[in-house]
Amino acid sequence: MITVIIAGGSGTRLWPLSTPEYPKHLLKLTGERTLVQMAYDRASKLGDTVYVVTEASHAHHVKEQLSELPEEAFLIEPGRRGTAHCIAFALDVISRKHDHDEPIAFIHSDHYVRDKEGFARSFAVAGRTSTAHNEITLIGIEPTFPATGFGYIQRDGVIDSDSGVYSVESFKEKPDYETTQKYVESGNYLWNCGYFVGSVNTFLNEMQRSAPELQASFDSLAAVAEPGTDEYHQAYLALDNQVIDTALIEKAQSLAVVSASFDWMDVG
Repeated sequence: MITVIIAGGSGTRLWPLSTPEYPKHLLKLTGERTLVQMAYDRASKLGDTVYVVTEASHAHHVKEQLSELPEEAFLIEPGRRGTAHCIAFALDVISRKHDHDEPIAFIHSDHYVRDKEGFARSFAVAGRTSTAHNEITLIGIEPTFPATGFGYIQRDGVIDSDSGVYSVESFKEKPDYETTQKYVESGNYLWNCGYFVGSVNTFLNEMQRSAPELQASFDSLAAVAEPGTDEYHQAYLALDNQVIDTALIEKAQSLAVVSASFDWMDVG
């Protein structure tokens, strides 16, 4: 499995401790290692290949904190264009270098997870599920209260009860409080924690079916001969700012979800 750490946050939720030039994933908030370093510790449990998508304003700090990674592992956004386009960027780079059927795990740099082994097990299940069913596979957290700051994944149909794998009926991004109360009471919804697993082919197939605008963004990047060039930067900066949840996941025609077997906190 290939892992992509999304580390391009703008540092708004813990301001002034966290700033756009030094966002929270660069901070030591929960121990001796920073959040992005701990994300790398988890990523290294999933497979040998790790990429980090980060933004130019603080990329040098990310490189310093993850000095064990080679230069080519860092995918530098010339400007923030949202999670939809940083994922399209990573998919383009990976498509040029790796097998298009190898599962890719997209994880975030600013989450706090203590159980690294449970984290690895859940992603292994998600990778197998995505490969077997050719579906983007989410990892969801059992909700503990009606939070309005998360997306909600509605389960529908058991794929593998022993491993906690379900089909997805619907995906709702950040519903209002009254709606979240109903979701939590039903016991049929999981929090979306922003983790997505699928191969290049799986993502592109779903984009072609459900998100032609995002597919066009990917195509505009793929048409440039070499990532990292001025031409590539201009193509990236021409994209608008979109989040993956609304650009693709809400529209997707076929998704699976794994119920997480690890603790999780979205810091901030």
